[in-house]
Amino acid sequence: MYDKVVVLVGNPNTGKSTIFNALTGSHQHTGNWSGKTVGNAAGTMEYKGTVYEIIDLPGIYSTNPVSADEKCAMECIKSGLADIVVIVLDATCLERNLILALELSCLCCNVIVCVNLLDEAKKKGIKVDTEKLSELLNLPVVAAAARQGEGLDKLKEEIHSHDSSCQQCQCSVEYIYENCVENNCSIFNNRDRKIDRIVTGRMWGIPVMLFLLCLILWLTIVGTNYPSAFLSSVFSNIEGYLLDIFGDNGWFVKGVLIEGVFRTLSWVVAVMLPPMAIFFPLFTILEDLGYLPRIAFNADKLFKKVNAHSKMVLTMCMGFGCNAVGVVSTRIIESKKERLIAILTNNFVPCNGRFAGLIMLASVFIAGGVFSSVKVTLTVVAAIMSGVVITLIISLILSKTILKGEQSSFILEMPPYRRPQLKSIIERSVRERILYVLGRAVVVAAPAGALIWLMQNITIGDISLIAHIAGFLDPFARLMGLDGYILTAFILGMPANEIVLPIVIMCYTGNSGLIEFENLSELGLLLREHGWTHITAVCTMLFSLNHFPCTTTLLTVRKETKSVKWTIAAFIIPTVTGILICMAVNFLLSLLTV
Repeated sequence: MYDKVVVLVGNPNTGKSTIFNALTGSHQHTGNWSGKTVGNAAGTMEYKGTVYEIIDLPGIYSTNPVSADEKCAMECIKSGLADIVVIVLDATCLERNLILALELSCLCCNVIVCVNLLDEAKKKGIKVDTEKLSELLNLPVVAAAARQGEGLDKLKEEIHSHDSSCQQCQCSVEYIYENCVENNCSIFNNRDRKIDRIVTGRMWGIPVMLFLLCLILWLTIVGTNYPSAFLSSVFSNIEGYLLDIFGDNGWFVKGVLIEGVFRTLSWVVAVMLPPMAIFFPLFTILEDLGYLPRIAFNADKLFKKVNAHSKMVLTMCMGFGCNAVGVVSTRIIESKKERLIAILTNNFVPCNGRFAGLIMLASVFIAGGVFSSVKVTLTVVAAIMSGVVITLIISLILSKTILKGEQSSFILEMPPYRRPQLKSIIERSVRERILYVLGRAVVVAAPAGALIWLMQNITIGDISLIAHIAGFLDPFARLMGLDGYILTAFILGMPANEIVLPIVIMCYTGNSGLIEFENLSELGLLLREHGWTHITAVCTMLFSLNHFPCTTTLLTVRKETKSVKWTIAAFIIPTVTGILICMAVNFLLSLLTV
């Protein structure tokens, strides 16, 4: 039970989530662009014998909500649930933030003002007189720099000693022209503008974005091989020990558990962990810098041309980690029509579960000769950009057909550039992304490994069950440039994209289960022995980009849309798109190779 309830509210990018983390000791993600917190995160704080429930509300600009997350925040405030409302302000743009503070002070009198980001304000030559501000507002004001841990003890004490017994607001709003703020016009203001002239400029905005994407992927590809080979070697040795100890205990232990479950888990961990451990921290650095909303700004005109919302760029960035998370993040889009477009197209962005397969196939069939890592990088970037192009095309089709309507306008806040906190980045990447995605893959891969082994070893007329399924699908799969086993693997891998390639390999290796590879050349040899060509690799990569969402994403779509119809649409649209694209590419490439 809680003694009191405290809610944190404020404009986006004021550091609410950082304060929430510090007060509760929990690990709510801290973002650096508008609307990153898309749900009410709750935690517990115990202080001087009193237990508080701390609720971190989504960022809002006014008491007149527009988007779903803003409505969620205002419903919580108006419900009377909160004993204390902490309004978090950004010291670097206090004049704008005070508008919300004045509006909220008229709704409730149990208010504490927390002026945060004083460290950033100091860099910009801004000094805030909190005592004068408290006098003008007739409200308690606490100064803080939450990222540095400053002012949090004073905030806790103010929360603890605050009188929240009053039920009716008594404050009146008087608009004054007196400045509470001393601004020395620091060079840091000009620094941000100079950087923005490049990264958001017409000439350099898009090239800079593509360069950074290529750089992140290149570092991921170059850094993946050695740790992946090391992990494969470790798991191979462990498997040897397991076979020595339990190998004589019958088909279930040796077959299902070791050759099925353990080998599949080994593959998933060895292949997925290294690229995730490199890609996610690098991507989070861009997030901490404040660069991601600049990407949305650069893409604004392009998305307007296809009648889609530019905030889709932010939801697509979230989809790089997990498409289910990308679907949830569409709550930042105010228009229902444009939010549905974002939901239905988010799967065209390759999630982390598909990244490993794309990199591996590109490494096997594209790499070689000089600049091999650069070739692989450009191939994966081309695959990602094809997903962006397809997203735009499908968005235009949807906006002209089943999701007609006027295009809405929006406010995209550009946060200041901030120095990334590397320790925090690594901790967040490991805890919130790497372990989450890897844990989900492991949970799905374990039963999948057992199922595939059983399907390989249960025979009907001396032919395995999985071979019967693959044989049935093979004629259709050949039209797509695939084979029956590849298509079967995509279907069986629906619980998680991470296990598609391991299933293909298990199918090719027969009853022995998943074999171990010392290097990618051995994998390439296995695939080529089973008829793979460059066309097969290209079509497999394309279908990996364009096919039905995983089970988790579909369940998330159902939850967010509250509609079976849109969930079915989320399944059909990318699947049909992928089938048609693969058929077209297979036909054209086959003509060129004749």
